[in-house]
Order: sequence, then structure tokens, then C-alpha cells
Amino acid sequence: MEMIWFTLTAVFLCAFMGRFLSLETGRTPVTIRPNRGYIVLAALCLILVAGLRNNIGDTYLYMHGYQVTDFTWESVLQSEDIGFNLFQMLLQQLTPDPQLMIFLTAFVTNLLIVIVFYRYSRLVEFSLFAYITTGAFIVSMNGIRQYLAAAIVFAAIKSLLDGKWKIYFPVVLFASFFHQSALIMVPIYFLVRRRAWTLTTSLLLGVAILIVVGFNYFSTMLFSVIENTKYSEYENFQEGGANFIRVIIYAIPLIIAYLGRDKLKAIFPQSDVIVNLSLVGAVIMLISTQNWIFARLGIYFTLYQLILMGWMIKLFREKDQRFVYLTFICFYFLYFFYENVIILDIRYTSDYIKWPF
Repeated sequence: MEMIWFTLTAVFLCAFMGRFLSLETGRTPVTIRPNRGYIVLAALCLILVAGLRNNIGDTYLYMHGYQVTDFTWESVLQSEDIGFNLFQMLLQQLTPDPQLMIFLTAFVTNLLIVIVFYRYSRLVEFSLFAYITTGAFIVSMNGIRQYLAAAIVFAAIKSLLDGKWKIYFPVVLFASFFHQSALIMVPIYFLVRRRAWTLTTSLLLGVAILIVVGFNYFSTMLFSVIENTKYSEYENFQEGGANFIRVIIYAIPLIIAYLGRDKLKAIFPQSDVIVNLSLVGAVIMLISTQNWIFARLGIYFTLYQLILMGWMIKLFREKDQRFVYLTFICFYFLYFFYENVIILDIRYTSDYIKWPF
């Protein structure tokens, strides 16, 4: 965990200095532009630590698969996730070392995420701090194909906010070549591009509660629909549900956004889309308390929740913002320690990075 602690500290300090040395631009939604040099340093920390690892989650399986599989045009075209297998086939022409595959995946994923935070988060250092402390950074090193797909879709946030579906849908389609679940963002586009806190919001929450209460019936119907797909194997998934604390973690920014909805709308006019995406993510997280596998879909919405976290401090009175800021820093730090040290006991290893260097 030493390297993860170091990453958290370095990323937060670099991003904080980036915002401290920011310039007024007058552009919306973020009227300041953080110092690029410090944001680049924060991105490099994330990329190097994630890209040079050799463990965490299914990293070993991806590395082993790269070493033992001979990717050919025939096998790539017959596979379901053509994009990622084509990516591996091209890399095999360069090197048999799977570390390059891990590094490039981490590079693209984290670079796209940092760029979007840089442009759309009011407190970029807080979003990056939450990216690590809420566990999203660790998850990005677990389901690497899905997080890569999520980052690609996330990079198209401007077209989503502006309603430019002719740009957004091709990006989603491209991301689906790396993980087919990215296609869920096509119907989501129509769901979230509306005002927040309307009847739709109530219906969404009501459906989530009904699913949780009647989960056995819901899961039976769901798995009967996907029984002939590769996802049918999840019917026998027996690792329980997600921790309910995670639901609270992602519900807090939504509660604050609701209480400060008028101010949020004033300082971030396009916030309705972000709020709706965050709400969908919280609903999925609530459902995943019954079966952890549903949290996988939540990956696509977590990143928007992190943007919302970068705005929620600004919804408080100016004289209270410093206290609220420090309170949430402590809160998310304690949650990070609880989940990754006490519960998961995360161990980071690398052939290239050794603590203390």
C-alpha cells in the first residue's frame, strides 16, 4: 500500500498546486484553468503507478493471457471484444512483454480521466483525491477493459452535454469494441439529457427500491434474458453484494446537489446531465448491494459522480467552504483506509517501482 499512499499524496498536492496557480478564463462551466504543468505531474503519477504494476485484481490474468495467447486476425475477428484483442495483437508485434499492454491501457485510461476533470471539475484536486479514495483508481487496475471503455466514453462528455449525438454515439460504439457493456450509454443518453429532480428522478429511485426489495424475482428475470450470452456465468456469482457504505459515499454528493440545486444550476448550467448520470450510478450501486456484479455497470457513472464531487463544496456558504472541504477530505481518507487497508488489504507490487524507490 505504500505506493498507493504515495500516489494519493503526490496527486493531491500536484493538483492542489495546479488549482492554486490557476488563471481566470471566464469560460464555462469552469471559470478558472488550473496550471497545466502540475496537472500533468498528477496525471504522470497515476499513469506510472497504474502502468507499472503487476498485480491488483485481474491484472495477472490479463498479463498471463497476453503471454500464452497467439492473437491472429482470425482469432481477433471472431472475438467479442475486437478492439482490445486487436490492440494486443499489434502489441505482440512489438514485444512479448505484457507490461507494455498494461502501461498503455493505464496511460490512455488515466490521461482521459484527468483531462476531463481538468476541464469540468471546479475543484480538480478534490475530484482526483476522490478518484483514489473512493476506490475508482483501484478498480481501474482491476477491470481494465471496462474502465478503458468507460474512459473513452467519458472523454466524449462535451458532446453529451451539448446534445451532439452524431459525435457521442460513434464514440460509444468505438468504446464497445473494447467492452460491449459500453453500449448501455446509448439509451442512457436519452435518459439523462433532461432536467434533474423531476418525476423521472422519483421513478428511477422507486424502481431501484423495488428491485432491491424484490431482488430474487428481478435476478431470475434478468438472468433468463442473458442466459445465452457470455454474461450468464454471473448467475452463479456468490461473492455477496457491495458494501452499503459505498452507496452512502455516492449518495452524499447527490443529497448536497439536491439541497443546493438552484446554486448548482447557476454556477454550472449543464449540471443536470451530470446530476442525472450520478443518480443512475447511485441507483446501480444500491442494486449492487444485493449482488456485487451489478457494480460493474456502475463504472460508467462513477466518473461523473467524481465531477459532481468537485462542485459540491461550492454549494455551501463561502465562509463554510473551507471547513466542509477539510471535513470531506478527512471523511474520504478514512473511507479509503477502511476499504483498502482493513477490508481489502490491497498490496501493490511492481517490477519497476520499489518502495522507497
